Amino acid sequence: MKDQTKQGQWFVEHSHSTQTSFGLKILSHLHHEQTPYQTIDVYQTHTFGRLLALDGCIMLTERDNFIYHEMMSHPALLTHPEPKKVLIIGGGDCGTLQEVLKHETVEQATQVELDERVTKICEHFFPSLCQTNQDQRIKFIFTDGNAWVKKQPSQCFDVIIIDSTDPVGAAAVLFSCAFLKECYRILKTPGILIQQSESPLLHAQTIILPLHKSLQQSGFNSINTLQFPQPVYPGGWWSATMAGKALNLSEIKNIQTNEDSTIKTQYYSKGIHHSALELPPFLQQILSHQKHPFT
Repeated sequence: MKDQTKQGQWFVEHSHSTQTSFGLKILSHLHHEQTPYQTIDVYQTHTFGRLLALDGCIMLTERDNFIYHEMMSHPALLTHPEPKKVLIIGGGDCGTLQEVLKHETVEQATQVELDERVTKICEHFFPSLCQTNQDQRIKFIFTDGNAWVKKQPSQCFDVIIIDSTDPVGAAAVLFSCAFLKECYRILKTPGILIQQSESPLLHAQTIILPLHKSLQQSGFNSINTLQFPQPVYPGGWWSATMAGKALNLSEIKNIQTNEDSTIKTQYYSKGIHHSALELPPFLQQILSHQKHPFT
């Protein structure tokens, strides 16, 4: 459970589950809206550009969103041998979608987002994230992702990206074994799923480890968690967990670099990809089902 308070000219997000908070000094409050699903706010900050908050929780800022969006897309798409059809669950800000469309192999990118207003507001206030929204390869669907996935035929996507909010409320089901089994069913063979998996420092025992277990139970044969910095998220250190269907993720070596690819990035590179998969000993310990004193 989180809340947000404005103290003078500061936006402060309090995370009650982790007993932490993070704040940014703001210049102005640009937009406030209550949709049928959530509250949406946009602020102009002093140092991180514009900030998007849903229900008082920071979703992105202009200054650091590229790290998250690149790590949610390129590791999976550059590991898959030939990603043609990509499904994004969530991701209404369209930053991940834009990175996906940098890949020439992608023939269709389907984005299933619950709240259409998130996308419309981002098109207005965060146009740099939505520059490719008119790409003919995109199929926008605004509905419940869990219900939609259940209706899809088996083996119809090469890559699934679960770009969800924290696993609370409507997003909690996206971390469940039942949902991940459905994702496994609609993935082609071979296939890759990648899901944002919260902070290695704060959520290793409560979210990352259970997610590994659920992915294993869903049938995925290879599971790797990637780590990367994300200054505006709790703990400042984030992760995404990648799972392979009939793919051994650790054995795939021909990962492209900026030098030999038309894909231009600000954070992601071949070296970053490999280093992100090299987990620190404490996280390896937790994922091997051993206790750690701070989790």
